Amino acid sequence: MPRKSDRPKLKLSEAERANLSKLSQSRTAPRREVERASILLKYAAGVNISSIKRDLKVSRPTIYKCIDKALAAGIETGLKDKYHSPKQPVITEEAKAWVVNLACTKPKEHGYAAELWTLAHLAKHTRTYAPAAGHECLSQAGKATIHRILKAHPVQPHKMKYYLEKRDEEFEQKMQELLIVYKEVNLQNTENNVNEHDKKTITISIDEKPGIQAIKNIAPDLLPKPGLFPQMGRDHEYKRLGTVSLLAALDLHDGHVIAQVHDRHRSREFISLLKEVDEYYPAAWTIRITLDNHSAHISKETMSYLATRPNRFIYVHTPKHGSWLNLIETFFSKISRTFLRHIRVESKEELKKRILKGIEEINAEPVVHSWRNFNFANNVSQ
Repeated sequence: MPRKSDRPKLKLSEAERANLSKLSQSRTAPRREVERASILLKYAAGVNISSIKRDLKVSRPTIYKCIDKALAAGIETGLKDKYHSPKQPVITEEAKAWVVNLACTKPKEHGYAAELWTLAHLAKHTRTYAPAAGHECLSQAGKATIHRILKAHPVQPHKMKYYLEKRDEEFEQKMQELLIVYKEVNLQNTENNVNEHDKKTITISIDEKPGIQAIKNIAPDLLPKPGLFPQMGRDHEYKRLGTVSLLAALDLHDGHVIAQVHDRHRSREFISLLKEVDEYYPAAWTIRITLDNHSAHISKETMSYLATRPNRFIYVHTPKHGSWLNLIETFFSKISRTFLRHIRVESKEELKKRILKGIEEINAEPVVHSWRNFNFANNVSQ
């Protein structure tokens, strides 16, 4: 027969009993508190220590500590850990700084093949070389230790974040010149001067959208059926038929688009687009073009063609690595989200026809693309 405990009985109010009962069945509370709530409930109900140990599979010292704290200072104290002074840290600040400094180097600098550290590799290197550097406290450092040290600063040597180095020393100046052009166009459009025949300058935005894929279905699409298939069904397998390039000129005054679709986008294709633009606008007008620094735009062949049309075209280049400043990018974004999205064709020729058809539909209801935020240039990071 189990020995009866000499400890006094634990008296619980109805509220305390209800709270302990709820806590003992919780799935979100800390496991230790759930365990202690069950201990106190059973002890208050008169269950002996041996039975509590067997039912809850906890040690006698754990049970005794919980009961003694509750008897001495109340139920809340019995559920919580005793306050204790933390031990002095084993890993010194100097050792942590050594790890952080190591993480700010590349593995190849230490004779390894890898480009980036992993936590495991960093921990292994630390265990090997930290003692010789005077940091014996790191001789047993594992991944978790390295993670905690780096997280405190924070440093993530196992991750890569890409950036774009600014290589155009005149970036701000070119950007300002381009924004001035956009502002002039906005003023012209506001003054309703777009269609006047005495206009001296028309502004268009030109660029290429290469790599548009011609993709063919292997199996036919399944059309939606009410009550059965709410969505279009499409087989995962497909066949690639090649790519085409869209060359387009966006009129910044009326939203009209002049476009050509080719297999490639070389100087000859770009010149072909310029010729169509030249034919579209009255001969007395000057055509101002905003465009990036693609080789086809400034090639010998292109310059030779432009020389045959003196005073007809004016180039306004976007800064290097600043092609996103070209307004036609908003048009390309629009077609990518509309008729090019999920497009499937039987041939490259069909893709070309459908792209031109989509642009024809846009020209039926043109939208003027304009630059609105002229103050953002002051906030562009250096």
